[in-house]
Amino acid sequence: MAKEVIRVGILGLGTVGSGTVQTLQENKKDIEQKIGARLEIKKIAVAHPDKKRPVPLEPGWITGDVNEVMDDPEIDIVAELIGGVEPARSYIDRALDSGKHIVTANKELLAKGGHELLTKAATHRLDFYFEGSVAGGIPIVQAMKIGLAANHIERVVGIVNGTTNYILTQMAQEGKDFAEALAEAQAKGYAEADPTNDVEGYDAAYKIAILASIAFMSRVDPEDIHAEGIARITAGDIRYARELGYAIKLLAIGRQENGSIQARVHPALLPFAHPLASVNDVFNAVFVRGSSVGEVMFFGRGAGALPTGSAVAADILEVARNIRFGSAGRIACTCFENKSVIPMDTIETKYYIRMKVSDKPKVLATIAGVFGEFGVSVESVVQKAVPTGESAEIVWVTHQALEKNVREALEVIARLPVVAEVSNWIRVEE
Repeated sequence: MAKEVIRVGILGLGTVGSGTVQTLQENKKDIEQKIGARLEIKKIAVAHPDKKRPVPLEPGWITGDVNEVMDDPEIDIVAELIGGVEPARSYIDRALDSGKHIVTANKELLAKGGHELLTKAATHRLDFYFEGSVAGGIPIVQAMKIGLAANHIERVVGIVNGTTNYILTQMAQEGKDFAEALAEAQAKGYAEADPTNDVEGYDAAYKIAILASIAFMSRVDPEDIHAEGIARITAGDIRYARELGYAIKLLAIGRQENGSIQARVHPALLPFAHPLASVNDVFNAVFVRGSSVGEVMFFGRGAGALPTGSAVAADILEVARNIRFGSAGRIACTCFENKSVIPMDTIETKYYIRMKVSDKPKVLATIAGVFGEFGVSVESVVQKAVPTGESAEIVWVTHQALEKNVREALEVIARLPVVAEVSNWIRVEE
């Protein structure tokens, strides 16, 4: 007999938890019609029960004792929204052992331990949904697990961190430097007081680990992902990129080739014609290429209480529907294979390289000669005089080249007497 009442316990009532509760309450009637049963929030466990909350709550919902969620036999679904690895992993383990279905938005935990947890859920014939862990309100996880499941996925490329995208947008559109744009992002609540996870690329690395694992059916460990942030990007780099016909974005890139996986996060120059180049402010987008569908792009708000809360609430709805119709545990971990992640040194792409040099004859030829010795072919060169008149700034764009060769060439070039500094180098993704 189908269940008539399905009860939810929530762990955490921060930004995502509040957005989830608000979404479930505001759309309660529609959600219950879609499920065909009544959906009730039974308990919400929080660290500070007396704290004022931004959403209206029913009497008796809040508790400071997580055991009131974990040990309640009436609770069917546990939504873990506290973040981090521990104690979240232990709570999810315990909930699965108690026969409770799981919904989470915990990207770090999914990236580091998702395979084990998903496997455990499958063993217990329980649902484990995590749409909110990547790209906020964009329904990318279910799209890749279900909508694109019949495709061989060749490539996943995304702007999956709203903080860094906002900073780069401000630098590009308003001419601000990195520090100024970061301070504005913090003032508006887009960046944390400690923005390291965002600006150093770690947040995006967790997300591409999840997406690549789904896309390429093989576990991708975040420790194997090259993660590089945007702190070295200057207003000058953005101006040069614009002159050359490019925008600079922090990209999370996953590719499948010859049975191995590319997985990397770094700033990149994108041609203005690329659909990701026009994704600005705090918006996210994920570009997917499949064998049958071709190229598709998913776009929307990548963070925030309501966008992410929408994703979590949708997962709760889907799990509740599965419970009602006895179809839980259908979607298990899809990491069937064990593919290696290609080392960054063996990646081939184009490069933008900016350096300060002496304004003398034969300097360009000397530097170009070093590039040639390492097999790096130059596509274009832009030279501009520096106001002192004794030095010049040169921007090189290479043809496709091996990362290892570019690094080694730049080490030699930086030691040349005519080179004051190699100021920056950024990969170019066509």
